[in-house]
Amino acid sequence: MQKKQKGLVWFRNDLRVNDNESLAKAIAENENVIGIYCFDPRHFKTTKFGFKKTEKYRAQFLIETVTELKQNLEKLNIPLLVYHQNPEDCIAEMVIENEIQTIYFQQEWTTEETAVLENVKLKVPISIEFKPTFNQFLYHPEDVPFEIEFIPNVFTQFRTKCEKYSKVRTEFVVQAMPKENLEANKTQIPTLKDLGFTAFDIDSRTAFPFKGGENEALKRIEHYFWETNKLGVYKLTRNGLIGTDFSSKFSPWLANGSISAKTIYWEIINYEQQVQKNDSTYWLVFELIWRDYFKYISLKNGSSIFKIGGILDKDYEWKSNQNQIKSWINGTTAEPFVNANMIELQQTGWMSNRGRQNVGSYFAKNLHLDWRIGAAYFESMLIDYDVHSNYGNWMYVAGVGNDPRDRKFNIPLQASNYDGESKFRKLWLQQQLF
Repeated sequence: MQKKQKGLVWFRNDLRVNDNESLAKAIAENENVIGIYCFDPRHFKTTKFGFKKTEKYRAQFLIETVTELKQNLEKLNIPLLVYHQNPEDCIAEMVIENEIQTIYFQQEWTTEETAVLENVKLKVPISIEFKPTFNQFLYHPEDVPFEIEFIPNVFTQFRTKCEKYSKVRTEFVVQAMPKENLEANKTQIPTLKDLGFTAFDIDSRTAFPFKGGENEALKRIEHYFWETNKLGVYKLTRNGLIGTDFSSKFSPWLANGSISAKTIYWEIINYEQQVQKNDSTYWLVFELIWRDYFKYISLKNGSSIFKIGGILDKDYEWKSNQNQIKSWINGTTAEPFVNANMIELQQTGWMSNRGRQNVGSYFAKNLHLDWRIGAAYFESMLIDYDVHSNYGNWMYVAGVGNDPRDRKFNIPLQASNYDGESKFRKLWLQQQLF
C-alpha cells in the first residue's frame, strides 16, 4: 500500500498514546503525522441551566492530561499542536497549511460532538478523508451480540450476553515515527487563567488528589493492583466514602481517554493470572461493562438521553424550585448525608459512587426537581464527567432510564449503612478549623 503523505490525529476523548487506534492507524499509513487538540471555548461557557459547562476541577485535570499527552507524543517524534479555539477553525487552517490528506479521530455520537465534526467537515477541502474509530469501548460495537437498536433496556441482559459471546480485543501498539517527523511547535497549552479560572489549592480531604494524564493513570494501576493489592478487595471496599483506595478511581482518566478500558481489562487479567482471581477482580470488569452499557444506551437512543422524559418518555411532574436547587448544591438540605456529599463535590470536583446515587435520588425522588438540572451541575463539577455515564446514571435514579425497579433511596438508612460512625459527615460538615 502506498503511504499517504500527511495524516492528522485529532484528539478528542482519547488523550493517550497507548491503545490509541487513531494514532496507530495514522502512524501506519502516513509518512508524516501531526496531532492536534483544541480547547473548545464553548466547553467553558455557561449553559442554559446556569452552570459553566466545565468547571475549574476538570479544566485543571484536562490541562495536566494534554500536557502529558504532548510529552508522550514527542517521545514518538509526533508534535501535538494545541489551540484554544473552536476545532472547526483551527483544524481547517492546519489542514491547508500542512497539506493534510487524512484526519483520524475517535467517533463520538452525542449532539454537540456530532455538530463539531459536521462543522469541521464543512470547513476543510472536500478531498480530505475522515477515518473514525470506536476505541472508547471495552466491547467493540462490531463484537457485541446485539444490533445497536436492540440493545436491551436492562443491564443484566446486556452483560450476560456480552460475557458469553463477546471478546475484548487486544490493545493497539504504537510505534515511534522517524525523528524528522517532529517539527517545531510554537503552540501553547492554555493555563487555567486563559480558560477563565483562578488557580486553586487541592482540598486536603479529597478522595481524588491525583493529577491528569496517561502516565498518572498507569501509576494509579500500578499502585492499586500491584503495590497495595487493593484490587483483590475492591468489591468489599468500593462503597467507601473516605480516602484514595476504597475504589479504583480510574473514572477521570477513563472519561477523557487518557487510559482505555481495554488496558485496564488486560491488566486485571494479568493480575488474576499472577496474584488472585476473585469476586473483586471480576467486579472491576463488571463496572467496565456498566460503563460500556451506558455508551450503548446513548448510541441507541441518541438525544433522548437529554430529554426530560428520558429514554422511557415518562411524563412526570418535575419542578425547578431555585431555592431547593441552591440548597442541594450548597449542602444545606434536611439530609446531612446529602449535604456532606454535595460539599465534597463543591470543594473537590469528586464524589463517591454511593454518594452520587444518594444525592441524585434525593434531588429527583424527594425534591422532584428536574433531573436534567442535577445532571448539568454534575457535568460542570465532576472531574470524571462522561456524557454517557452521567446522563445514563441520572436517568436511572430519576426513573426515566434503565432501572427496572425505579427505586428511591432511603437516605437516613443509607447514611447509617455506609457512614455508621458519621466520619464522612463530620469530615465535610464541620467548619474547617484554621
